[in-house]
Amino acid sequence: MANMSFTIDEPGHPQLGTFTASDGYTFFFRHFPTTGTPRGRVVFIHGIQSHGGWYPASCAKLAEEGFEVFFLDRRGSGQNMAKRGDIPSFRRVLDDFGEFLLSLPKDGLPKFLGAISWGGKFGVGMQYRFPGLVDGLMLLCPGIFSKVNPTFFERVRVFVARLVRPSRLFPIPLNDPAMFTSSPKWQKFLENDPLALRFATARLMFWSRALDIYLRRAWKRVKVPVLLLLAEKDQIIDNAKVRDYVEKFPSIDKTIIEYPGAYHTLEFEGTEHPFMGGMVSWLKRQTSK
Repeated sequence: MANMSFTIDEPGHPQLGTFTASDGYTFFFRHFPTTGTPRGRVVFIHGIQSHGGWYPASCAKLAEEGFEVFFLDRRGSGQNMAKRGDIPSFRRVLDDFGEFLLSLPKDGLPKFLGAISWGGKFGVGMQYRFPGLVDGLMLLCPGIFSKVNPTFFERVRVFVARLVRPSRLFPIPLNDPAMFTSSPKWQKFLENDPLALRFATARLMFWSRALDIYLRRAWKRVKVPVLLLLAEKDQIIDNAKVRDYVEKFPSIDKTIIEYPGAYHTLEFEGTEHPFMGGMVSWLKRQTSK
């Protein structure tokens, strides 16, 4: 854990820390410790627009149930202001997550990766780039196949900008809070969230498309147990295509649950929503083998 430091404390909130990647970029993460010896560790990665501050309730729930949780803010997003909305490549982001996981204590506790929305692409990609690094994969409404795609003209603009001005910013086409949740309370939260990522560079958008191509091979390497959680009323991802994709994984332990009436961000369905219990039950089953 030499590259990790806990530098900020928020009273009443999880401890905040920083981690420095091998290329020198320092990013923030939230740490939710558990009392006593944890049953396992869970590292979460978020979507293209969100950050760890959207998910404190589920992280706290897992910590209460005996799982130490780390929620990373992806470089260029959330609390990370350096090179906002940009990534050098999707492989560099995969390396960020891999290096963080490798920095955790080597004490035999099982490690699980939780990947949410657009972060689901990286969750699957991690199994290709870092096989065997985690003991299980949780995919929460993963954005592997999207219902929201740029027009042909928009794709041309991004392609040209990537060649001549890769740092040019384009709006992320997910700025309607109603796409994430039906809750007026959480829609207002999203509208006013100062850390939400609303613009991304042409380079990030290019690498997101390149990651899609990478995932055409990556699924063959997903051999760890998998939990897939879907929301029936998801307006962002194509549930049927995602389900078909996950069912192809060579893993012999796949659990797929679709929650009726739920929208894309399960966290905003409320603290009593069964998706939290679904994660806890699955994690306990994996750690009791």
